[in-house]
Amino acid sequence: MGKLDAKNAVVTGGGRGIGRAVALELAKNGAKVIVSDLGGSRSGEGADASAAEEVVAEIKQAGGTAMANHESVTDFVAAERIVKTCVDSFGSIDILVNCAGILRDRMSWNMSEEEWDAVIAVHLKGMFNMIRHAGRFMREQKWGRIVSTTSDAWRGSPGQPNYSAAKGGIVSLTRTLAGELGKYNVTANAIAPFAATRMTMDEEVIARFKKYYESGMMTEDQYDELVNMPGPEYLAPVVAYLCTEEAAAINGKVVGCGGGRVSLYSDPVEIRGLFRDHRQFGAWTVEELIKLVPKTLLT
Repeated sequence: MGKLDAKNAVVTGGGRGIGRAVALELAKNGAKVIVSDLGGSRSGEGADASAAEEVVAEIKQAGGTAMANHESVTDFVAAERIVKTCVDSFGSIDILVNCAGILRDRMSWNMSEEEWDAVIAVHLKGMFNMIRHAGRFMREQKWGRIVSTTSDAWRGSPGQPNYSAAKGGIVSLTRTLAGELGKYNVTANAIAPFAATRMTMDEEVIARFKKYYESGMMTEDQYDELVNMPGPEYLAPVVAYLCTEEAAAINGKVVGCGGGRVSLYSDPVEIRGLFRDHRQFGAWTVEELIKLVPKTLLT
């Protein structure tokens, strides 16, 4: 008996990298899986149906149940079809894992509008499209697990303003979903993965790491850790765990994972403040803030 027996899942970006590892792990634990992947390039161009089909074949060979889907999560109506494929084929959608993603790296001052829009569309709008349709079914059946892929880049990553913004949006959307759907026994969490995939370990990325190391922006130990990242198979069990009944109390969290590490990010909270009665004393003046902020908020 698997921990996810009788559960039905959709994994977007399930044809490669983290999505592939997650789809295989969910199936290993008993879930029926829709492997959804357009099969585009790292930058989101083109399409290749074989990526999803190969993962489906691997699941079936291991005795599991899976179907492929080749539609784009950036299309609101197509996202609805992806969800309905799971419901119509397996009877319900219990698990949604959002792994679809692309990269269009460039500094903010020379990034094109199209490069910005493309990355936001796949990561952030794609997540919304999927949760919009899957959440309705999960709310009605009063059970569901949503796991979305953010990145440590959500805290800031030079050369990736589009990607960082999208990943930050995923964290905020995850926390919002947790508040909206939690009372229906539907959890929403995000993972911040550390894994070697085509997104993280192509020649361009490795060259950037080397440049950071040579310029003193990272230590030799940090450089070695990055260029020797473990594969995504190490983090897939963490995603599967978040989809179990036993993880029902984990909601609205960002979980770091990769290799032998599982960590929890802190919640965004106010840590210091300046306070006074604005009705009696009015707004702070610029001069007051110049004097007080360094000695209070910035200590």
